[in-house]
Amino acid sequence: MFDRLRTRLWRLAFRFFPAYRGTGGRVTHIAPDWSEVRVRVPANWRTRNYVGTIFGGSMYGAVDPIYMLMLIHRLGDEYVVWDKEADIRFKKPGTSDLHATFELPDAELDAIRAALEDRDSIDRVYTVDLVDDEGVVHATVRKTLHVSTDQDKRAE
Repeated sequence: MFDRLRTRLWRLAFRFFPAYRGTGGRVTHIAPDWSEVRVRVPANWRTRNYVGTIFGGSMYGAVDPIYMLMLIHRLGDEYVVWDKEADIRFKKPGTSDLHATFELPDAELDAIRAALEDRDSIDRVYTVDLVDDEGVVHATVRKTLHVSTDQDKRAE
């Protein structure tokens, strides 16, 4: 129960954190263990560009920090996670609300931990689609995250 309250507070924090609030995106769901996060980018006056579609910066900004935060929460304090690289491929103008679902299964965490047993750092690539209510892909974002062991904290 405490985990559910904590994730509700995180959703609320996303609403008020200035950098995220400016994207116009809304975090609509965070699983208690951070294995899944859902984001909505509404088509409204705050996200609309000059030609009446969702601004690409709003699309990217709404999904930008999610995988990094998921990894930070799921891996714990023994690991350091940083964004390293990103790209976005626009496929169709967004004229209605768009949604993104981020998933980080236990198998991925196991693979990261196993890879870091014999080296100090690795890069992982994650992809998420921004889709409309019918499931049509409007943009695909690819994120490269750098994960390393924090030797100072592991020694404690």
